[in-house]
Amino acid sequence: MITKKNKNQIRQVRHTRLRKNLSGTASCPRLNVYRSLKHIYAQIINDENGTTLVSCNTKQKQYADTLKNMTNKEQAAFIGKTIGELAVKAGISEVVFNRGGYLYTGRVKELADGARSAGLKF
Repeated sequence: MITKKNKNQIRQVRHTRLRKNLSGTASCPRLNVYRSLKHIYAQIINDENGTTLVSCNTKQKQYADTLKNMTNKEQAAFIGKTIGELAVKAGISEVVFNRGGYLYTGRVKELADGARSAGLKF
């Protein structure tokens, strides 16, 4: 009998494989990405202290009017640019990109490109 593999379990295996060697420090924190079917979330994390330094997502009320008429890729690019601007304001210039087990295409790539355009270095 052929069984269909659960895509989220496969993603979680990729994510744990990536996270073995990927960690954010105070000088170079980690930019983490999570995407659901409707929304995309990004946060910059210092793993040494276990603290979130900056976060941004499409569910926040302050971005609701801006994101209303955008496609998912445009929303991801906007969130990437926003988190990049917030990070630069917080004094963060360089990060390690953690794609969360997702393939580097589509919304994840748009978010990364948006963060780069705001001045973050990966």
